[in-house]
Amino acid sequence: MNQVRKADPNNKTVAENRKARFSYEVLDTVEAGLVLTGTEVKSLRQGQANIQDSYASVEGGEIWLINSYLPEYLQANRFNHEPRRRRKLLLNKREMAKLSQSIEREGMTLVPLKIYFNDQGRAKLLLAVGRGKKLHDKRETEKQRDWSREKGRLLKERG
Repeated sequence: MNQVRKADPNNKTVAENRKARFSYEVLDTVEAGLVLTGTEVKSLRQGQANIQDSYASVEGGEIWLINSYLPEYLQANRFNHEPRRRRKLLLNKREMAKLSQSIEREGMTLVPLKIYFNDQGRAKLLLAVGRGKKLHDKRETEKQRDWSREKGRLLKERG
C-alpha cells in the first residue's frame, strides 16, 4: 500500500495513538483523507484531537472513522460540529477492497495511528491493518523496550 514519508518536517502531527502499537501488531499502513467540516479543520489546526479509543469500520462499501474526538471550535458559536460524529475516510476503491478483504478473511482490525497535516495542508489519517496482541506478546514487547532503554543507558555511561 502507500508508504508515508518518514521524518518530513512539513508533516505536523495533531493526534497520535501510541497505545495502538502496544495493543496491536501493525502489519500494513495506509494514508487516508478525512471528510471534515470547516470547524473541525480549525479545531485540528489548534492541535486538539483524540483518536485513542477510535477505530475504523467498513460499512456499505465505505470506510468510516468511529469514536474519534475533535472538540468544538470555540469561536464558531452555533455553527459548530458534533465532537464524536462518524467521519468518512477517503481511499481508492482498490485500497478499500484490499482493506475490507483483509478484515473479513484474516480477522484483522483497522486502527488509526495518527492524524496529521501533509505538505498541501490537508488533514490525513494514518490507518493501520493490525492483529490484536495476546498478553504474552505484550509482555515480550515491554521486555524488549525495557532492555533497549537499559542498553542505551549502559552505552551512555561507558562510552
